Amino acid sequence: MFYRPEDGHGLPHNPFNALITPRPIAWISTRDGEGRANLAPYSFFNGTAYVPPQVMFASTGQKPDREGTKDSLANIRETGVFCINVVEEAMRDAMNVTTEMLPREVDEFERAGLEKAECESIDCPRIAGAPASLECRLDQVIRLHGEANYITLGTVTGIQLRDNCLRDGIFDVTTFRPLSRLGYRDYAVVENVFTLARPDD
Repeated sequence: MFYRPEDGHGLPHNPFNALITPRPIAWISTRDGEGRANLAPYSFFNGTAYVPPQVMFASTGQKPDREGTKDSLANIRETGVFCINVVEEAMRDAMNVTTEMLPREVDEFERAGLEKAECESIDCPRIAGAPASLECRLDQVIRLHGEANYITLGTVTGIQLRDNCLRDGIFDVTTFRPLSRLGYRDYAVVENVFTLARPDD
């Protein structure tokens, strides 16, 4: 099968997201200029550099009360900071609660029953008890083709690691089984880990 996206695929559901899997989930916490917290997951997300550590996520779509974007990006533009929380399998239902499109004044931490903690290096809330949290300062927002498509780039200014996720000096993902996004409404957990040595090691 071959199709051109502009012509449509003719399938019951768009296969595009199912082709780029698994995708890590950035559970992004922000605070707006009036001090209201927001929490939402984004699966177009990744690290982009080691030194200094940098990340990116893409926001697509918009809300009627946010003038062409969503709460997360609007808040980041106001404050210049955001926090990426790592999603573990045990928090999957809470994460799913925060996918709901809600009015900007609703606090998703409270709605999902999650405890807040303050970040150390930026003025932003994070999820208390998350396996890891990356505190980020905004570098730039890039407008993409299409309506309400943006990439946000940030530099990591602080990293929180949950103590029980460290084993022999290594951040061990098997201790919390990270959640990843597949296509459609499907998710997966990391449970099969193996090591490959590079040929030049």
